[in-house]
Amino acid sequence: MTVTYTARVANARFCGFSKLLLAWKGSIYKVLYKEFVAFFVMYASISITYRFFLFDDQKRYFEKLAIYCNHYASLIPMSFVLGFYVTLVVNRWWSQYTSIPLPDSLMCVLSGSLQGTDERGRLLRRTLMRYASLSALLILRSVSTAVFKRFPTVDHVVEAGFMTREERKKFEGLRSPYNKYWIPCVWFTNLVAVARCEGRIKDEHAFKLLLEELNAFRGKCSMLFHYDMISVPLVYTQVNHGSIH
Repeated sequence: MTVTYTARVANARFCGFSKLLLAWKGSIYKVLYKEFVAFFVMYASISITYRFFLFDDQKRYFEKLAIYCNHYASLIPMSFVLGFYVTLVVNRWWSQYTSIPLPDSLMCVLSGSLQGTDERGRLLRRTLMRYASLSALLILRSVSTAVFKRFPTVDHVVEAGFMTREERKKFEGLRSPYNKYWIPCVWFTNLVAVARCEGRIKDEHAFKLLLEELNAFRGKCSMLFHYDMISVPLVYTQVNHGSIH
């Protein structure tokens, strides 16, 4: 798996992106440093031999060989490599934008599927949308510095009303090294099943449509999580950024 370096360039700042050239873990230097040492030794040996041990006519033959080899070096399509990198970055940026989990579609399906004008029905719809919003908030905290500054801890999430204190205990009771954005989706599914048993969701088609919409919503959260966890390989980034400089 590639090395994650997204947090280092999350904010635009002076020389922020250029600092990636100094990164070691997962870098092109770590991959090629042995080959570089071998190349340096060979280059130094050839240079010393050319400068101090060859006669003039031998130097002319060597220079012709160097010109011949340099001709083929110009065939490396550097502009193509840079263009492909730019295309990759732009497509990745647009895909992240289209993966932002917006609640509008889920809210419309929920409003039409879960019946009831009484207080119980209103609380069910409100709680379900709160779970969906909580799932989106948890994933956005990990990909957006602005959202993280607004909700730096779970305490801020609770204070804002996205999570109750009882739900927080359940949330923190599950140990996981990764983002637990999917837990509110599980709560959403369980509560929808309760509403179905109570007869507030009239048929299986509405029940199925609601769960499909939730899965689409969760899928977008999952895509943002993977985009944040798996960056463009640092080696590729360093090669292209170094070529630009």
